[in-house]
Amino acid sequence: MFVPFYLALLVEGYGGLNQVDEGFDALKEGWEVIEQTDEQWWNAELHRLKGELLWHHSTTDGVQAENYFQKAIEVAQSQQAKSLELRASTSMAKLWLSQGKNDKARDILAPLYNWFTEGTETFDLCEAKSLLKELQR
Repeated sequence: MFVPFYLALLVEGYGGLNQVDEGFDALKEGWEVIEQTDEQWWNAELHRLKGELLWHHSTTDGVQAENYFQKAIEVAQSQQAKSLELRASTSMAKLWLSQGKNDKARDILAPLYNWFTEGTETFDLCEAKSLLKELQR
């Protein structure tokens, strides 16, 4: 139980250490566990993390990362997992901000951020709030 969750933590660690290949290996293992066990609840986060690895550690233009962020959003929406949707939307908004697509970034993030009425001091909501302030400049 919870293996995809722990593998996601490992992916984040590998990404922070620029150990991209190891991160991709952990992602692959996470998806294999999901396939074997049908434990889907952390699937959206694995997609988001793959997008993060591709975006920050690749020479591509961000299209692949954007595709994984979009998949993460879709998975989270299908599971009605608003917190995971917020994480994926924040990653997408950061990517778009880096590309000068500020309006698009604000449009994806603001409605989702405003959906939350509690937990405004959590890391994910604080990060989204900070990003929205940056997008308003």
